[in-house]
Amino acid sequence: MNDARDQPTGTVRIAATDYAIETLSRPKLAPVLRDHPAVRIELVNDYGYTDLAASQCDAGVRYGDQVSDGMIAVRIGPDERMICVGAPGFYETHGRPETPYDLPELPCVNLRLSNHGGLYAWEFEAPDGNDLTVKVGGQACSNAIGPVMQAAIDVIGLALVPERLAARALADGELETCLEDWCPSFPGFHIFYPSRLRASSAFQVVLDALRERG
Repeated sequence: MNDARDQPTGTVRIAATDYAIETLSRPKLAPVLRDHPAVRIELVNDYGYTDLAASQCDAGVRYGDQVSDGMIAVRIGPDERMICVGAPGFYETHGRPETPYDLPELPCVNLRLSNHGGLYAWEFEAPDGNDLTVKVGGQACSNAIGPVMQAAIDVIGLALVPERLAARALADGELETCLEDWCPSFPGFHIFYPSRLRASSAFQVVLDALRERG
């Protein structure tokens, strides 16, 4: 009976994008579910800046530079880079943009954010170090990054996607990069939660499993 009481118990609800779930959360959390039968985990696909209390989530996952003040943040993934990609057939028809300022004149695939319905403005860094954002247009739009990348593969338009997500398509020649010098690295995924949170035993084991090591 004492052994049973010492086992982590409870439900942990985490808001994260489908990309974060597939590349980080799901692989790291599967062993937790196998090893701790009294722990339940709910992953909520979310592209908005979710209010954890309103959504009844214990924690969220965002890139390190997007975590709100007043939250405890723990790194759970390596640094990331968003890259601009297109299919070879796209470049044959439209050419390659030389700077992000060329993008509004080209077909692109938009990502719609779930929190307020707006479109994600593409973020770049100029060679001189200045940040800039560009609003793009095109025929296709999705509220998940997977379909955005697939539309680029299907020669619908250029897309701005995580480099790791596009790695296989790049290796297979389905996609090629452009604007490489304008796409810097930035802090990778962090799990964040309120400092006032009274962490359950289930949350502690989940946090330990997600934590980036090395």
